[in-house]
Amino acid sequence: MQYSPSLARTLQGTCAVSGLRKRSVVLAGHATSVALEPEFWAVLDRIAARRSLSKAQLLADIDAGRGRRPLASACRLLALSWVAEHGVE
Repeated sequence: MQYSPSLARTLQGTCAVSGLRKRSVVLAGHATSVALEPEFWAVLDRIAARRSLSKAQLLADIDAGRGRRPLASACRLLALSWVAEHGVE
């Protein structure tokens, strides 16, 4: 997959600069936490806002559709897909 130059710079900075940030959520009745880089959280926050969902509701939706993929990976893939489609706001 080829990314736009601005997305490539964003992704490069994500890996090189940022530490992980954890958020706790209850999914399917179980407390869990998800650790992602702040840049991915920022995109997920935009997605939730655009869809009129709380962050917990968005994570529940991601969880429901992720299959056997780790939740953090599913979150990152959704964020990457969103940025590829909508650009960096």
